[in-house]
Amino acid sequence: MIKIIYYFIQSLFIYFFFLIGRLIGIKISRKIFSNIFFLIGPLFKSRKVIEKNLKIFSVKVSNVDRKKITNQMWKNYGKTFIEYVYLDKFRKKNTHITFKGKENLDIIGKKNKPVIFISGHFANFELMSMEITKKNIPLATIYRPLNNFFLNPFMEYLRKKYVCKNQIKKGINGVRESINYIKQKYSIALMIDQRVSEGEKIDFFGEPALTTSLPAQLSIKFNLDIIPVLIERNKDDNFVIEFKNKISPDKFKNKIDLTIALNKILEKMIIENPEQWIWTHNRWK
Repeated sequence: MIKIIYYFIQSLFIYFFFLIGRLIGIKISRKIFSNIFFLIGPLFKSRKVIEKNLKIFSVKVSNVDRKKITNQMWKNYGKTFIEYVYLDKFRKKNTHITFKGKENLDIIGKKNKPVIFISGHFANFELMSMEITKKNIPLATIYRPLNNFFLNPFMEYLRKKYVCKNQIKKGINGVRESINYIKQKYSIALMIDQRVSEGEKIDFFGEPALTTSLPAQLSIKFNLDIIPVLIERNKDDNFVIEFKNKISPDKFKNKIDLTIALNKILEKMIIENPEQWIWTHNRWK
């Protein structure tokens, strides 16, 4: 009962913030909510998780400014939060985003063969699936529902309407749905940077971390290429989305070898821009 009350109150605040953010415009909203998250973010229990994660990260990467990374992460988090009520604007326009490796995206339409898109929670991570679907590539996206059941229906509505209409809830049923979509020649997009209880323990920045092997399984089973995607936010709050070179499953012995390779790619993405990766996930629990 306490959790229900907590979720209800939390959802009221968030809906209120969304309303205010929509009324005052995206530029001012970004400034306000980046500062709000910067100020109140460190007060939450995720502070200990962030500190632990950055400690593991700093063992593998020298000269890490943990404070700067944390501060900038919270600011980006605040901007991404309020941008949910502007997904409709992002859907309609193209001036906010620049493409790198667009040839790796264009070839999918020419071959008429699905691929697996993988990424992590960088910058505004929702834009990956949105931009793929805007290129008329059939796509289904795997997502994790919010714990807050008062808020989750609204978030699902936004994602289905403006990001990707084919949303697959993670889990066993989600695997079956993914296979069905692939058989209909839909590509699959998913984030690989969160801890999954049913995952494999794979090295991640020198420490074992429960990691999803789903992209590797689907890739090997259906002989699908994997395309890593990196999204970065510029200083002017526009974005660069990079579609990296494809990874072919036939170069790997099994799903574990392929999953290890994907983790290494994710590591490189984080090293490239640690300030825009969400460090609040309890990755090494």
